[in-house]
Amino acid sequence: MTSQPNTGSDPAAQDMSPQEIQAVIDRILAKDVPAKNVSTPRGEGSGDGKAVLGRAQAISRLDEEHSTYDGDQQDLEERRALRRRAGLSTELEDVTEVEYRQLRLERVVLAGLWSEGTLADAENSLRELAALAETAGSEVLDGLVQRRDKPDPGTFLGSGKAQELKDIVMSTGADTVIVDAELAPSQRRALEDIVKVKVIDRTALILDIFAQHAKSREGKAQVELAQLEYLLPRLRGWGESMSRQAGGQVGSAAAGMGSRGPGETKIELDRRRIRTRMAKLRREIAAMKPARETKRANRRRNEVPSVAIAGYTNAGKSSLLNRLTDAGVLVENALFATLDPTVRKAETPDGLGYTLADTVGFVRSLPTQLVEAFRSTLEEVADADLILHVVDVSHPDPEGQIAAVRKVFSEVDARKVPEIIVLNKADAADPFVVERLKQREQRHVVVSARTGEGIPELLKLISESIPRPSVQMDLLIPYDRGDLISKLHQSDAEILSVDHIEAGTRTAVKVREGLASELEPFAVND
Repeated sequence: MTSQPNTGSDPAAQDMSPQEIQAVIDRILAKDVPAKNVSTPRGEGSGDGKAVLGRAQAISRLDEEHSTYDGDQQDLEERRALRRRAGLSTELEDVTEVEYRQLRLERVVLAGLWSEGTLADAENSLRELAALAETAGSEVLDGLVQRRDKPDPGTFLGSGKAQELKDIVMSTGADTVIVDAELAPSQRRALEDIVKVKVIDRTALILDIFAQHAKSREGKAQVELAQLEYLLPRLRGWGESMSRQAGGQVGSAAAGMGSRGPGETKIELDRRRIRTRMAKLRREIAAMKPARETKRANRRRNEVPSVAIAGYTNAGKSSLLNRLTDAGVLVENALFATLDPTVRKAETPDGLGYTLADTVGFVRSLPTQLVEAFRSTLEEVADADLILHVVDVSHPDPEGQIAAVRKVFSEVDARKVPEIIVLNKADAADPFVVERLKQREQRHVVVSARTGEGIPELLKLISESIPRPSVQMDLLIPYDRGDLISKLHQSDAEILSVDHIEAGTRTAVKVREGLASELEPFAVND
């Protein structure tokens, strides 16, 4: 339900100029007019409201979204086939609105708390929430930040600021409020009762984005499990759904014999069904896990080095994978565009093979339900020989992104894996920010996955950092064992020298331990 501004009884509305009143009317009618900066008075126990205007800063402002290395991007075309647009009336006037399947954007207002850190940190968090909301398919109209030591246990914002939020919702014509934190069920209900529109929290928003973007069977199961874990403590019942089943011929139930007794409430039935579904999903995910572990075991048995591309969402991980391997995976200037891990084979400049794995992006306050549900996917990072930690240096707070990603690394036991900081999007970044991060991080490389800047330096650093063949051998291989010579050229071995003599091929090589045992009969001990 969308509340309309009451200009007849609201003194603040009566003081508005005709231009401001017209701007409010235009926004309610969903014309393409940006939201006005709502200056909010300082109330008791609250801070100044800060409006969130325009495109969210967490989403890059790049003129070109793709490079030639990103391929045809057919998956992106499929995703955008069901596109949304502002200003679509519920009364369809043109059949093309049905043919193109255009959906009306939800119109949202953001709310957050500034309880620690600086005001810039609080505003960056709210801008990131705006980017999440845009990715989920909504139009951000306004936002406010409240200065408060701790959340109000009743309404999260406090009664005064909640009433102020209601006034903003009415003046902008919003239909949803998104809170930049995880709300308790009671807080969400109390806030909804005040603002009179739908209220969701940051966790629900992230889960909604994951549900939109999950493609693989495993990804869909993981997202559904996380959503059910989030929903279980937030079930609520209304009216008769909370009453118990009647026994005998009581009331209008007339259940008859076999149903006497207290029975089971509707909400208890829903909880039992959710728990049953969660148990089934956990079994399905556990059944899919061996396939992933088998692939990893094969790589370990063949001693193929693995490199995991990890980092904050929208840092450019998929673009970097496409640049390095021509993988052609989906690239979109949005948060959590790709969820399913992609593994591709790559080679160092001197021919040493390794695998590159693109993983799910991280974010501040990543819901614990997602960390648990995607644990099997995140194990790609923990089992890697090297992590390429991709950082968006054009973001307002790259240090905060690095800290958030490393926190998730700790949760999945990946902090001991060697790490290279890849400072991406250098073509759109402030040079002073790039220099600041270079001074802070020891192992780093500055790149642009879009333009190709710094890619040769990155490949060289990967080649120096991955495990290399360590067993040096001097071999004399007979000419009738050309298969072994071919194997040395095909496998991950470094051929130092080759000399053809009468007895066979004399070669000095560096190989891994698994291949060394097979070549031991041909070793020459001078």
